[in-house]
Amino acid sequence: MELRVLNYFVAVAQESNMTHAAKKLLISQPALSRQIAELEQELGVKLFNRNNRRLTLTPAGQYLLGQAKEILALTAKTKSNLTASAFIGGDLTIAAGESWGMQRIMNIIGGIITDYPSVKINLLSGDYSYAECKLNNGTADFAIIIGDIPLTNYASLTLPEKDTWGILMANNDPLTQKAEIMPQDLIGRSILNSQQSQSLQIFQNWLGNYNNCVNFIGTYNLIFNGTLLVKNHAAIMFALDNLVSTDPSSGLTFRKLSPQLHQRIKIVWKREINLSPVAELFLKRLKKSIFNV
Repeated sequence: MELRVLNYFVAVAQESNMTHAAKKLLISQPALSRQIAELEQELGVKLFNRNNRRLTLTPAGQYLLGQAKEILALTAKTKSNLTASAFIGGDLTIAAGESWGMQRIMNIIGGIITDYPSVKINLLSGDYSYAECKLNNGTADFAIIIGDIPLTNYASLTLPEKDTWGILMANNDPLTQKAEIMPQDLIGRSILNSQQSQSLQIFQNWLGNYNNCVNFIGTYNLIFNGTLLVKNHAAIMFALDNLVSTDPSSGLTFRKLSPQLHQRIKIVWKREINLSPVAELFLKRLKKSIFNV
């Protein structure tokens, strides 16, 4: 599969029309149709369903579209970094979950951008599985992992900051009268949980005998949409501190758990690869900020 043909395939998938894609690519429609047909023949699968003038992806086509986007993004990133190898430039891509520890990362990135204006920053948001996937397929230089997750296949640094779990609720919820939230305070409550903590069963031990006394109504990936459900009084949610505003106008209140639950924050990268110049600079400045070396 040539990169040129993958570009053609992505264009056709995005346009859902061979003629429109050909105009976008500045090639003839017959030539584009021939390239896509040859790609299908090479792979031995049908990539498009052809209905009237509109093309829709087959399951095989949907899979290839996701892979092709990753391949083309990695190619563009590699080219950019190689072009910039004689100086500090190119792309720095970080995949991360939501954490107040990201402020340290942003401070370092801000300094790099100021000192080296040609550097481009790509911030990808998602939970640990998303961040690990981006790291493994090479489309991220670093991943920020929140929580005690096995990281034996990676090099890593632990940030000094820790995230603290608590309950996020509407500011007129009865639980706002408590200074801290204990497991028995959640009996009978409808709770929204984060996908990561749900999959890792973070709260199972904390709730103890009360684990079956609460109603987990669902999960969230990124916190903002979950807060809308909380404001509607449909649920309260397990959340990390400092991720959303809880000032009086926000309609939200946060209370820490008792006993408290903390999450470590780690930045990880692949052991077996050579980092780009800008990634090396980022890591050097991060170590200096942590260890003052």
